Amino acid sequence: MVADVAGKSVPAALLMATLQASLRTLAALPVHCRNWWDASNNMPAHRTWAGGGSPTAFLAELEPATGRLTYVNAGHNWPVLRHVSGAIERLETGGLPLGITPGARYECGHSTLTANDLLLIFTDGLVEAENDREEEYGEPRMLGILSGAGGSAGEELKQLMSSVDAFVGLARQHDDITCLVLRTFGAGR
Repeated sequence: MVADVAGKSVPAALLMATLQASLRTLAALPVHCRNWWDASNNMPAHRTWAGGGSPTAFLAELEPATGRLTYVNAGHNWPVLRHVSGAIERLETGGLPLGITPGARYECGHSTLTANDLLLIFTDGLVEAENDREEEYGEPRMLGILSGAGGSAGEELKQLMSSVDAFVGLARQHDDITCLVLRTFGAGR
């Protein structure tokens, strides 16, 4: 899971801590991942989110033996799945950010990862990073870095962060950047 909340300081941290605790509790239950969001969105403690910032989140379950990825995107930036063939798949299925509409239902998306595919899950701080001319790094630059993907997850993350740092230069960072990179290896899945 990768999540983000609008805002800064203590209120944002409390919202994220509440989300984390809720999902940790729900993860221990024998329920489908879509139901985690449905239940979390409707918890009484979370009904105040809309007034103080709505968390976005991306949650996925990977079955290593088959490569099947089941996911729910709750209003989060669309993760990028770069297949070894070069095809780019955006993981957008889900619903609104949490807390916006009580009773909202979240849909599950599915994909399959094969050997040497790359999955990038990120927060908006990556694509919204600005240089001293107030230009955003943007998705085209991010996708351009991924188009030549071939190294390990760590190498790909280092290349992406180096690209962002070079673009931003000495400009002050205005938002945090979180990235999760997964590279599949092996002859099969």
